[in-house]
Amino acid sequence: MQPGISTHVFLQQRLHPGLLDALHQGGAQIIEIFAARHHFEYTDRSIVREIAAWFRSNEVAATLHQPIYNEGGSDGGWSRHLAPTLNLIDPEKSRRIDAMDEVKRAIEAAEQIPFRSVTLHLGLKDERWNTRALENSLTAIEHLKAFAQPLGVQVLVENLQNDVTTPEHLLEILRTGHFDNVGVTLDLGHAHLSDGGIDAAFELLKPRIAELHLHDNQGTKDDHLWPGSGKIDWKNVAKHVAILPPATPGILEIAHDLEETPETVTRKTSEAISNHLRLTENLDD
Repeated sequence: MQPGISTHVFLQQRLHPGLLDALHQGGAQIIEIFAARHHFEYTDRSIVREIAAWFRSNEVAATLHQPIYNEGGSDGGWSRHLAPTLNLIDPEKSRRIDAMDEVKRAIEAAEQIPFRSVTLHLGLKDERWNTRALENSLTAIEHLKAFAQPLGVQVLVENLQNDVTTPEHLLEILRTGHFDNVGVTLDLGHAHLSDGGIDAAFELLKPRIAELHLHDNQGTKDDHLWPGSGKIDWKNVAKHVAILPPATPGILEIAHDLEETPETVTRKTSEAISNHLRLTENLDD
């Protein structure tokens, strides 16, 4: 596993090279940039150039997480209490188009920042699975894949807390659309909260897993805690991860409201990476 971390932990702050330094110093070899305009203003070319220059100066790979907040629309500006509102499979066509356009604006940053992939959300929390959700998912992936591919960005879809993105339904979407080059971002915190659990998610999605989102919870809600702070069995996770290709990114996706500083993030990132290595080395014990 290639250790990494998402800038989501700093979501309440404007992203700048100093924060990227803190993530890199913790041992991150790959950084996921969380696309939220108040955090990373991906439509501002000067800001994109600043972030791109940092990646050119450091041996760190980059991935992108699609925007999930409608910060420029009628919902107003972002706040820590704002629920995600951008929905790629919204029943209303105009809202689906607006969401895809916003995701495309974020992906355009790949003209300067060497993003390997973009992780997409299909639906909001508790979204129901039906024929319409399948059709809208196929359309969103097809459009965004066509936009991202010329920029060298692979499209990934994530398992969420909804019925559209269960492992079974993700596979149905990918097979129905013949999306052979679309991968899965397996979010272990979400899998832990699902009916099937982490073991079933790995078993079903293993051939498609292109990235992992790593965070913990207490089994009741999506806490996005540091690994080891909740109830996930990380030794069991290490057994599954050991079977994946070694270059598979393992992205720590930690909550932005834990009162972390750059210094504590550096330290806890290093500890999380070291703990995973220790568990991997002791798999035979």
